[in-house]
Amino acid sequence: MTPREIASMIDHTLLKADAVPEQISKLCTEAGEYGFASVCINPCYVPLAAKELAGSDVKVCTVIGFPLGANTSQIKAEEAMLAVEQGASEVDMVMNIGALKAGDYALVESDIRSVVRAAGRALVKVIIETFYLSEEEKIKATEIVARSGAAFVKTSTGFAGGGATVEDVRLMKKAAGNLIRVKAAGGVRNYDDALAMIEAGASRIGTSGGISIVEGGSNAGPGSGY
Repeated sequence: MTPREIASMIDHTLLKADAVPEQISKLCTEAGEYGFASVCINPCYVPLAAKELAGSDVKVCTVIGFPLGANTSQIKAEEAMLAVEQGASEVDMVMNIGALKAGDYALVESDIRSVVRAAGRALVKVIIETFYLSEEEKIKATEIVARSGAAFVKTSTGFAGGGATVEDVRLMKKAAGNLIRVKAAGGVRNYDDALAMIEAGASRIGTSGGISIVEGGSNAGPGSGY
């Protein structure tokens, strides 16, 4: 794959607690220059990102129930609804991890469905936080996401003890089949990492290292056909 093709699969991400508006504006500028799929930012910055990216092909993505997934379904749904109203066209929600590990699969699914309904036409990605899950739980979580109405299952928040692995992406892709897509996030830092995730089945990459990934695959800069 060319760096330009990989760029179109990247969610250019800044979710740090100490991120300031100037950094979000810079993130949006970079996303436009490099042709990234979206910027992924915390909910408080959705209006700013929407303003910065107005008229652009870059999507505004935000996070819901982040990073623990332990909010009530009502709060997650309200958060998603407000984010969409303010300009988000994609939302990455964190699954109720504790409910999955307790075997309360009905709660896990209803939690996701509440966000899918609230998000309307916005694309929903569900973070299952693979670091906390056994192989069997990863498969089960992916299967639940696949029938919930979401568009993607996502590996990680980047805030737990581990991120995406090729093995997890491959496992999730197999469990997802053709029903939903897979997003790899957490620890994807360079071109080779990104390419390995895509080859394993990822259709989207969440990373704060998007520029390094793209420039690592080419010596050309933005606007040079990279």
